[in-house]
Amino acid sequence: MTCTVMGMTFEELLAGNAALSGEVQRSQEALKIALLTIDKLKVEVAYLRRMKYGRSSEQLEHAQLELVGGQVAQPADAPTLNTEAEGQDKSNVTSIEEGRKKRQAKQRPGLRELPEHLLRRTVVHTPQGGCTCEACGSGLREIGQDVSEVLDYEPGSFHVVRHVRPKLACAGCSTIKQAPAVSRPIDRGMAGAGLLAHVLVGKYADHTPLYRQCQIYAREGVDLQRSTLTDWVGQAARLLTPLAEAIGRYVLRADKIHGDDTPIRVLGGAGSKARTGRLWVYVRDDRASADTAAPAVWFQYSANRRGEHPARHLRNFSGILQADAFAGYHQLYESGRIVEAACWSHARRKVWDIHERQHRLTGTLAHQALQRIGGIFKVEAELNGKPPDERMRVRQERAAPVLDELKRWMNNTLAQVSAKSPMALAIGYSLSNWMALTRFVDDGRIEAHNNVAERALRGVAIGRKNYLHLGSDAGGQSAAVIYTLLGTARLNGINPQLYLRHVLERIADHPINRIDELLPWVVAAQLRPAWHEELAKAA
Repeated sequence: MTCTVMGMTFEELLAGNAALSGEVQRSQEALKIALLTIDKLKVEVAYLRRMKYGRSSEQLEHAQLELVGGQVAQPADAPTLNTEAEGQDKSNVTSIEEGRKKRQAKQRPGLRELPEHLLRRTVVHTPQGGCTCEACGSGLREIGQDVSEVLDYEPGSFHVVRHVRPKLACAGCSTIKQAPAVSRPIDRGMAGAGLLAHVLVGKYADHTPLYRQCQIYAREGVDLQRSTLTDWVGQAARLLTPLAEAIGRYVLRADKIHGDDTPIRVLGGAGSKARTGRLWVYVRDDRASADTAAPAVWFQYSANRRGEHPARHLRNFSGILQADAFAGYHQLYESGRIVEAACWSHARRKVWDIHERQHRLTGTLAHQALQRIGGIFKVEAELNGKPPDERMRVRQERAAPVLDELKRWMNNTLAQVSAKSPMALAIGYSLSNWMALTRFVDDGRIEAHNNVAERALRGVAIGRKNYLHLGSDAGGQSAAVIYTLLGTARLNGINPQLYLRHVLERIADHPINRIDELLPWVVAAQLRPAWHEELAKAA
């Protein structure tokens, strides 16, 4: 006999209950996936907000730094107050030496003597009148003087250089002599080398857009249109292109280079819409491993981020490429001609974004990961400037155990978290690139991070916030040339404006097969006397 409830059989009730249970289970699974997606999107939003608006520092707090062996400056101990009895035992008389030390301690922190290399203009202030006492009669004599220095500044000024070429004729024949015309950086252009260098440094080193430079020049009574400055930048970049290419060849001759790229907004796309171009950077800088070769940086521009561009840039390079795990680099490693070395800063940043999303709470999985990764950077900080063999030995002794423990922790943690959680994705990035991330242990030439390339791109990141976009792909090529020269000059400790002026005064007539004579580290010695000469002119 079949039992019925409200017109439904028992079997129908069981079937309906099973259907509802399945629906609830599916809803719970969908909710779980939705929550994981929300967490992932929150991490991405936090990352994008920090990239656009937040501070770039990724340092742990002091309490966290202590856990990873960071060096934290301890506050000075507060002076203990003397008791009344102690005050009675001590004398009120202070020695001259103690008084001098107290006065030095009261000086403002950071107060230093003005640089010795600056020119001094001395102004003597002689008191008016003499001594009025009747017993003197012999006038005043100097018994000492007080000297104080004030740091002053006179802004740069325009001046016109008139090139006069007299025509000389012989009285006895028709011979006429005249000096050849002086070459100019821009053919038939009115801009001198100094002005061109100032415009280029102003935009690409000091991040001042051309329209602002026009406003600055207008205050000096010189009316220059932005289109004029734009033409100057393009023509100067074309003139300097062979020198930038020479720097690129020098960079690619290294055994190891650092590579990275950054987006930059470009006008002139389809339908006159802005699009995203890329600036690629390749850096040769092995000073951290005690190499004495001059550092250099080479920029290249492309209209997109396809892998064909780094393949073209590095077609003549063989060695170690330290970069992030960008998929476009993978084809470079297939032949074995280029060896991949990954970046722990990049792997750490993925964990840091989660730590930021969690309001930097201690004890979380993200915090534990940052502590362990901090052990790697602690070892690296002590090896900066050491030769490769010593770096490899110390890394194998100290960094290798840290990495082994970190890998075990990551594998254990990965088994405990959801496969689609942000933490699982961050750990998965490190584990999937583990061989490239740990290659630095057995090769002292390799760094544990790619900070060299990221520092080279910092000027681009600041500049694009000011000039907002490039006018065209040609503007991107010009920017790559100028960034190459300015970045290399900076790495070699050279004043970029003096260097560009030195080059622009010569490169138009310089033989192309001797272009290496104008490389920054080659002309550095010539620029030091020029610096003092500029100071003398300013005085």
